[in-house]
Amino acid sequence: MALSSAGQFPKPLRIGIAGLTHDHVGGILNRAKDGDIEIVGIAEPNRALAERYLKKYNLPASLLYSSLQEMLDKTRPEAVAAFNSIYEHLEVVKLCAPRKIHVMVEKPLAVSLDHAKQMQALAIKYGIHLLTNYETTWYGSHRKALEMIDSIGDLRKIVVHDGHQGPKEIGVSNEFFEWLTDPEKNGGGAIVDFGCYGANLMTWLMKGEKPTSVFAVMQQIKPAIYPRVDDEATIVATYPKAQGIIQASWNWPIGRKDIEIYGQHGYMIADRNGLKTRTSPEKKEEYQAVPPPPRPYQDPFAYFAAVVRGEIIVKSTDLSSLENNMIVVEILDAAKQSAREGKIIYLNK
Repeated sequence: MALSSAGQFPKPLRIGIAGLTHDHVGGILNRAKDGDIEIVGIAEPNRALAERYLKKYNLPASLLYSSLQEMLDKTRPEAVAAFNSIYEHLEVVKLCAPRKIHVMVEKPLAVSLDHAKQMQALAIKYGIHLLTNYETTWYGSHRKALEMIDSIGDLRKIVVHDGHQGPKEIGVSNEFFEWLTDPEKNGGGAIVDFGCYGANLMTWLMKGEKPTSVFAVMQQIKPAIYPRVDDEATIVATYPKAQGIIQASWNWPIGRKDIEIYGQHGYMIADRNGLKTRTSPEKKEEYQAVPPPPRPYQDPFAYFAAVVRGEIIVKSTDLSSLENNMIVVEILDAAKQSAREGKIIYLNK
């Protein structure tokens, strides 16, 4: 969103927050005074949790509502950002869509393909934007890799690594841990928490193409800490002429989010800060640091505001798009089924 000649933002996007149990909510609360968005209400029934956040970010208690319905009726936001459990995303859309309120949820879109289809139908029926936010969407290195994708020839293999030491090990809040390790509220463990990143990026790089089949393995390496969900998962997605491998883990010694992209005659390796490229066997590997992309593509809330204002048209192949993220949820559902049944799951075209 461009600044005016006086250095001020245009009229800020009136945005409500649905839930505070997702630790990533700090990202929007920290943006409350930046001028391009205006937080008009926060729906969170856990009063102690809400007051803790309001105090931390120096926000007024008048923003707080005990239910999403009350917040929507009282404040009438233009858009809502969901920071509750994945299972609750459907309820957010059920309440927002008939009111013509646009929604952005934290990754992934939904807890299951059934939930995702209901959300998609509501978004289409009421004409709202329904976006999904991933940290990796805002890496400049990923955008640069897509720009250079033709330089390595047709894609043959994509390997995505996402994970960290584990939610408990990195010290997530009790409220986040409670639903993140609940198979109903999160839909799984590491396979959902980190598998979604790979499915999102893979679908983007494959220009919206759906894999023909999915095979996955899940493990519980730390059942004493994560007794109800997996903490280690590998997903293999097969395409007619390519393969995608997603490595999702709550067991790595350090946190990582990086991707390897292999073509017919070259490769690229991207992480948060830069991009390694080797476009042919004859050339040497090169590395370039890549800065964050330009506004509004560097930040989920600036992007959300630009979409709602009509300054950006979301393409079906975009990382945040509903179309991409319907495929993400389908891949995750197939992966969980594959791991349970020990067989390849074939996806419908």
